[in-house]
Amino acid sequence: MPAEAKVEASTARSAAQPDTPALTERQEARRRRILHASAQLASRGGFDAVQMREVAESSQVALGTLYRYFPSKVHLLVATMQSQLEHMHGTLRKKPPQGETAAERVAETLMRAFRALQREPHLADAMVRALTFADRSVSPEVDQVSRQTTAIILDAMGLENPTPDQLSAVRVIEHTWHSALITWLSGRASIAQVKIDIETVCRLIDLTDSASSD
Repeated sequence: MPAEAKVEASTARSAAQPDTPALTERQEARRRRILHASAQLASRGGFDAVQMREVAESSQVALGTLYRYFPSKVHLLVATMQSQLEHMHGTLRKKPPQGETAAERVAETLMRAFRALQREPHLADAMVRALTFADRSVSPEVDQVSRQTTAIILDAMGLENPTPDQLSAVRVIEHTWHSALITWLSGRASIAQVKIDIETVCRLIDLTDSASSD
């Protein structure tokens, strides 16, 4: 396996770890309160309901402190999405998918994650809108969302050492899943259509499995 593919896989599996100095226990607790407040406000009223002053008040931190953690609402909501995906990942690990093939397991995993977001449509809409609005200044947070999604898919595949072709397939699957979220939230796709699209793109895994065994 090429060295760069090993690095990419290793990076994906440590998705929850940001490339910043480690926070103290107190700082981490404060960050969790902020993300929880953001999720609660978004769940009630979507993107527009997440106002930085209200987040600060709900999480019991000074407004200036909030901005030191998250320079903007977009930074905050993208980080909220990473946190939500991390929580989903933990839940999925407790009850792994049961599909016979890697493609079936990944499709099942992503649909379970999708249904979790479906239960909180305002929150899902707020987080996806933040991803859409994100510019280069939000790249670290966006990268963490991507790495967390990749880690979820790799775990469902059950691969310790994915090949470059398999990692490419994972990226395409991830892009399709995020696109499916957007089309569903905008009312342009039904849940049934999302399921078909996810199952279809996951067949790429079977193709890469065949290629790796040739």
